[in-house]
Amino acid sequence: MKIMLIDYGVGNIKSVQKAFESLGHDVSCSPDPGDMHRAELVVLPGVGAFGEGMKNLSASEFITPIRDHIQTGKAFLGICLGFQLLFETSDEKGRHEGLGIFPGQVLRFPESELKVPHMGWNRIHVKQSDPVFDSLEDQSFYFVHSYYVDTPDESLIATTTPYGLEFVSSIYRPNLLATQFHPEKSGDAGIRLLRQFLLSIGK
Repeated sequence: MKIMLIDYGVGNIKSVQKAFESLGHDVSCSPDPGDMHRAELVVLPGVGAFGEGMKNLSASEFITPIRDHIQTGKAFLGICLGFQLLFETSDEKGRHEGLGIFPGQVLRFPESELKVPHMGWNRIHVKQSDPVFDSLEDQSFYFVHSYYVDTPDESLIATTTPYGLEFVSSIYRPNLLATQFHPEKSGDAGIRLLRQFLLSIGK
């Protein structure tokens, strides 16, 4: 399977590349949106600030190709910042417009006794009955984030995770998975999720 990782200058994507290679797939990292049409799966990874992520996607002319790719039902995976950017707005360091593919906003965790950023291992609670999430209920995944997604579209929500509140930790619909956690850094559970997602898109 040909997998393309979008290289837009936000975060180290080598660990994502290695995770897919460990599953036996052909993975490339590209800063060129023209390469997307040759990929069977496009992956938007990333760590860092929402505003910087959107600025870099715009400068690299990825915004329209990503929207078109998803809206036509082609296979897509978003990870961490690549998950948050799919929504309408973010309050991180000011107000920023996202890709607007799904309804929702990205908000900072409220003040509490819990440390922000939410960093380390935490469990997921599966909300969708789909083979992609088989045997993953209450499994732990690795998180690093200070902001979370709030969406009114409950049908999108695949998993939630508790951290002061029950936040959306992943979304899913056929051919599309996006996670707040890092499956590539989540050991056996993360690799199992990636494998099951690839099986779901017939690859």
